[in-house]
Amino acid sequence: MENQENNTENQEFENKTLDDAVPEPTIDTDTLTADQDIADMDAVQEADKMAEACKAWQDKYMRLSAEFDNFRKRTLKEKMDLIASGGEDVIKAIIPVVDDFERAIAALDGKEHVAAECEGVRLIYQKFLDILKSKGVTPIDALGKPMDVDFHDAVAKVPVDDAEKKGTVIDVVQTGYMLKDKVLRFAKVVVGE
Repeated sequence: MENQENNTENQEFENKTLDDAVPEPTIDTDTLTADQDIADMDAVQEADKMAEACKAWQDKYMRLSAEFDNFRKRTLKEKMDLIASGGEDVIKAIIPVVDDFERAIAALDGKEHVAAECEGVRLIYQKFLDILKSKGVTPIDALGKPMDVDFHDAVAKVPVDDAEKKGTVIDVVQTGYMLKDKVLRFAKVVVGE
């Protein structure tokens, strides 16, 4: 009998422990109303809309940021180009003066009574070229070089007997000039054919 009482006590203890461990639900999930289901679905849809709007704003921000970065780089490059070729128009306007100096020197050469004047013109011409060189202006060396359309402008073709001179510059009619890496004026040349 003692055994049976022990079993009964153990059974009651186990039942009491199980009852304490599992709480009673306060809301019966089987009896949810249709209004609560609709409200939950509306909340999920609203969250989805907010997530899409957030993604759209993030995408717009990233594109705007990239566009601004490209704009900044482009304007910086333009400023560097302006600095590098600043005064290009002035130099282009001055280059014909160099041509006039060259013609004056050529006209004065060989005349003995004006040797001093010729030397004075040569000194002014050399000083002028030195100033242009200090600003990055250099003459294009064309005589005896192969014809290159990036630097030369062929004004005439002359037949030549030597096969090595075909396609090369035979004479320079007008000297070409470069401002750093940019051609200011193409060299006008006569090409062997």
